[in-house]
Amino acid sequence: MRSTDPRVLSLWSVSVLFRLLPSGFASRDLRQQLVPLRGEPRQALTPGRMTYDLRRLRLHGMIERIPGTHRYQVTDYGLRVALFFTRVQARFFRPALSETDAPLSTRRLPAQASLRPPRTRS
Repeated sequence: MRSTDPRVLSLWSVSVLFRLLPSGFASRDLRQQLVPLRGEPRQALTPGRMTYDLRRLRLHGMIERIPGTHRYQVTDYGLRVALFFTRVQARFFRPALSETDAPLSTRRLPAQASLRPPRTRS
């Protein structure tokens, strides 16, 4: 799973939330939480995409299916990974990318001072 993919980050954010549910979560619950995080229309998150996301999380050991039901629960490993990557994204990637998104006219780059022509007095 690519850690910088917005789709994966939203899945990890929701995984942290679902860890608190004692009876686990269903695909319908996951879909309701992902729609506002992704900013996509509800129709874009089809049941097939939800099945794909659940299968990826399950195969990576982040969630496990509760036997005899169509519900899942977040594993201890899944919680640790989700917490780690959501914190890395919030504390490292987001601030670093906000620096690169600033217009060049407002940023002060160290090399800019050496590229300016010397001032002449008139």
